[in-house]
Amino acid sequence: MLGNLYTAEARVRHYKWEVKYEYKSPDCFKKLVITINGRTPGPTIQAQEGDTVIVEVTNNLGTENLAIHWHGIRQIGTPWSDGTEGVTQCPVLPGDTFKYQFVVDRSTYEQATGLSSNPFVWVGEPQSLLINGKGRFNCSTITSSSLSSIGGVCNTSNPECSPYVQTVIPGKTYRLRIGSLTGLSALSFQIEGHNMTVVEADGHFVEPFVVKNLFIYSGETYSVLVKANQDPSRNYWITSNVVARNRTTPPGLATFNYYPNHPKRSPPTSPPTPPAWDDAEPRVAQSLAIKARRGYIKKAPTTSDRVIVFLNTQNTINGFRHWSVNNVSFSLPHTPYLIALKHKLKNTFHSTPPPDGYDFANYDIFSVANNTNATSSNGIYRLKFNTTVDIILQNANTMTKNNSETHPWHLHGHDFWVLGYGKGKFDKDNDPKKYNLENPIMKNTVPLHPFGWTALRFRANNPGVWAFHCHIESHFYMGMGVVFEEGIDRVGKLPSSIMGCGRT
Repeated sequence: MLGNLYTAEARVRHYKWEVKYEYKSPDCFKKLVITINGRTPGPTIQAQEGDTVIVEVTNNLGTENLAIHWHGIRQIGTPWSDGTEGVTQCPVLPGDTFKYQFVVDRSTYEQATGLSSNPFVWVGEPQSLLINGKGRFNCSTITSSSLSSIGGVCNTSNPECSPYVQTVIPGKTYRLRIGSLTGLSALSFQIEGHNMTVVEADGHFVEPFVVKNLFIYSGETYSVLVKANQDPSRNYWITSNVVARNRTTPPGLATFNYYPNHPKRSPPTSPPTPPAWDDAEPRVAQSLAIKARRGYIKKAPTTSDRVIVFLNTQNTINGFRHWSVNNVSFSLPHTPYLIALKHKLKNTFHSTPPPDGYDFANYDIFSVANNTNATSSNGIYRLKFNTTVDIILQNANTMTKNNSETHPWHLHGHDFWVLGYGKGKFDKDNDPKKYNLENPIMKNTVPLHPFGWTALRFRANNPGVWAFHCHIESHFYMGMGVVFEEGIDRVGKLPSSIMGCGRT
């Protein structure tokens, strides 16, 4: 976690990390997880704005490559430290050590580590929601034969999976910093009996508004204020629940502990009922409520130089299901773009850029499309440096009838203005007239709601090559992403440590 603590003198913060597999029981079910220095979640980086952070990462995963992305850090002047394999660097091979070095910019704070895989999601094995790395799987639902077949051990008495406890003093107000590190699901976060006042999102101050449930999407971060103003003789539940997809995973549970009650004393009530998983209205309402705080508004440019519309679809290519943007499923080249472009290496990726839009007039976003023209490509978007770019994210029906999924989109290297949300198909003639140009919030991750659109605006003013993708792991892996290049001629000399793959 990186803090915005003002200081007169910048410092160098030096860390050494070892990444490896270890057996852990974060939800009482023993399994292999990815650890950093033996911990999961990994260690905290304490830093102030202007500090230089150096992290030497040793990959001891044995058989897997590694890269670490510093989510929300814009990497101004250090695009090679963005930690995006295939885009800004070659992977860190097993047994190798790689040095990330960057200056902490003015973002308030971020959950800044993002490994190339999520240690808490297993297909076909027990899945749990964790709060600060702790959860509790219902071991009684697993038969002995199932445990034997997957080689696991489930033990609810293991102290490693004791629920997280947040202790508070009655009458005091607390700032909670909440980040979603999920690999798949959107979440609803709730503290039983307490309102939360949202004051910050993705490092930018928000005009305060009150919620009972905070909807949070993969890659997002928020700050909320909570006052310990309820009956102090008892403890309360902290819960997280899946929303935006059919809820089969049990809730994540933690304890809001009123001092001096015992921290392990369970609340006397059942956990609060979560919002309906398929009710998008309150989620859209929260998105619309997030505005920049008065006194901290950074005005967006009133017009843009280029508009790119990204249709979010599923496709079948060569018999396999893909996620796609404008019917193009993204794939990574063997030579990272940053190196290929800076060193002018030819024939390393497709020279034809992906399309700036789709068949607006004839495409029915509410029906399962044929999408016979779907292709796979590693082509990229070349943006003129220092221009203003609008991105319209357009959702549509998947390959399943009457289904449109929620997609949290994350942009590397930038913060963007969120200009608006809408239902149905984006109207290029009328919807831009409704953009919020008075107090739009700036973010780096934003949801695209089912059968709707989201409009963003950013300045292409950070020299480098930057990924823009759905933050759901499987969606990005299956092709829901793009890459932007801007000002590559302004990028400094590339360190040799990022090379060693493809034509490098």
